[in-house]
Amino acid sequence: MDVKGFGVSDVGRQRQHNEDCFLVDGEAKLFLVADGMGGHAAGEVAAKIAVEAVTEFILHSEQDEGTWPYAYDERLKRTTNLLVASLKMANRRVLEAMREDARLRGMGTTIVASLFEGGTASFAHVGDSRAYLIRDSTISRITNDHSWVYEQVQAGMLSEAEAEKHPLRNVITRALGGAVSIHPDAAEVECRSGDIFLLCSDGLTGMVSEEQILEVVSSDAQVEQMCEALIAAANEHGGQDNITAVLVKAL
Repeated sequence: MDVKGFGVSDVGRQRQHNEDCFLVDGEAKLFLVADGMGGHAAGEVAAKIAVEAVTEFILHSEQDEGTWPYAYDERLKRTTNLLVASLKMANRRVLEAMREDARLRGMGTTIVASLFEGGTASFAHVGDSRAYLIRDSTISRITNDHSWVYEQVQAGMLSEAEAEKHPLRNVITRALGGAVSIHPDAAEVECRSGDIFLLCSDGLTGMVSEEQILEVVSSDAQVEQMCEALIAAANEHGGQDNITAVLVKAL
């Protein structure tokens, strides 16, 4: 199945620099969004390292099987295992950068990644950058946030509505650079022609509701126009954070 992707990143209306980073590689069918943190541009460094590490690992693995560096999950497709391994490799690279440069200590990044092969879309993520599927005029979340408020929702302590407005909603429980060993979550979706997948940072979902996202992405516009419209909507609602949106349409 062929796919068409497009991405946009914007600094927003309240930040001085953009710590988000993304990749749209239509030839490799690889799509990434990383949301860096750490301040003083260190978050931007972490996000860039992560995107570069994932891309390098995926593209190198396509050319040379070599020795698999991490445990292989037989329940998942090869492309999904590739993504999970690439995120673990990216975590290693972020940690190495901090060891080499004390000015970068404390940096980290979320990441959500998707790789398409055949009729399957594979996903892996760490943190609260999200992936969505828009199909048949409905929107469904593919990823679950690695965040304090989501854990409270799962435990029945908070409702989804309360979580969206909670003052600790930006506290994440997993990030690249946050620990020596990380555990990405993985998912697989069997694609249908016309499916649209959204990968985004919380600068979008913190400003724009899922209903509003669905309204934009259900239009007849091209993915380029829909990306721009999502960024504009986030800025119209305050643009409190950097905003990144990557849309991928199954053709």
